[in-house]
Amino acid sequence: MNATPRQPARMAAADVVRVGGYGLRSRPLRVVLSALGIAIGIAAMVGVMGISASSRHELAFGTNLLTVAPGHLPGGDGAHLPDTALGMIGAMPGVERVSAVGRTEARVYRNDHLPVEQAGGITVYAARVDLPMVTGLETVAGGWLNEAQARYPAVVLGSTAANQLAVFRTGAGTLVWLGGRWFTVVGILAPDDLLSDLDYGAFVGWPVAEAELGFDGYPTTIYTRAAESAVTAVQPLLGATANPEDPGLVEVSRPSQVLAAKQATERTFSALLVGLGAVALLVGGIGVANTMVISVLERRAEIGLRRSLGATRGQIRTQFLSEALLLSLLGGVGGVVLGIGVTAAFATCQAWTTVVPVWAMAGGVGATLVIGGVAGFYPAMRAARMSPTEALGSA
Repeated sequence: MNATPRQPARMAAADVVRVGGYGLRSRPLRVVLSALGIAIGIAAMVGVMGISASSRHELAFGTNLLTVAPGHLPGGDGAHLPDTALGMIGAMPGVERVSAVGRTEARVYRNDHLPVEQAGGITVYAARVDLPMVTGLETVAGGWLNEAQARYPAVVLGSTAANQLAVFRTGAGTLVWLGGRWFTVVGILAPDDLLSDLDYGAFVGWPVAEAELGFDGYPTTIYTRAAESAVTAVQPLLGATANPEDPGLVEVSRPSQVLAAKQATERTFSALLVGLGAVALLVGGIGVANTMVISVLERRAEIGLRRSLGATRGQIRTQFLSEALLLSLLGGVGGVVLGIGVTAAFATCQAWTTVVPVWAMAGGVGATLVIGGVAGFYPAMRAARMSPTEALGSA
């Protein structure tokens, strides 16, 4: 009667993880140092992708914002938009919202004792109460002008203007000397990359500007929010709509194009950072391979004992390959967490919404598994090729 050949025991997935984890736990310092190289590379890549995505998220709100401003007459004098321009643009098909500001000749000071030459370059604007709904401006203190405040001496300061006047985030309610009388600060704006010129402005209501500051009532900039699908159709018609008698004296721009050009420059630096991250990742992979090769050499006695007790070459190979994968995965997960933290910190400083693409996180973890597999393949094969006698004899 023929004896049935004995089949080697199979290792369950939980056993593979447990055996692989044992090798890592026995040398914690070496594991941390090896995983750190991979973590730095993944953190650099995830951070670059996250910051880029957060920046694009902010830019997306400005892609359908158009501005209309008066051009210049041949003699160099400034023209002005007709007082009907705002209503005409608001009636255009595809235009969702429209608002405006008008530049005044008034000056603003911290108090009434400062000389005229210390105005600090702050521009006083007459502003519509619906301006934030069109432009997306936000306040960090107080609020925007309402219908009642627009008729009284109340002012909202841009972020830079507030700093120049020493009116900080807790300064809503402070008095400033504007146009020869005291105005109460009711709000302070957050910095805005899309409309950075407004950071240097002081905004009063349209009615009080006409009544108290000698404002002529002509808008100097009209902000137009068009439907996303109608931007390309609306933009070429804005000049003729704003000033039908002389469209050539109207300048139409798209603020987001300035940011897009800025981001195109930043992408070059992003590519450089991604390249540096890739180099760090490669160095981390070499570190994992080096760690695993040394581990095989140091654990020849363990390999020989396991082989003599019946472990197959495949099980030895799986053990060391799983160690390499776990080591790389540890670095990858740590790098993803670090990259998210860097993105969140940078986005918070810029007052952006933190956006980290899922594909960047998944790709970072996937890349580490590939690196771990490649780095651990040779050491695993070397361990599997050892015979029990060779391993125990050289231990």
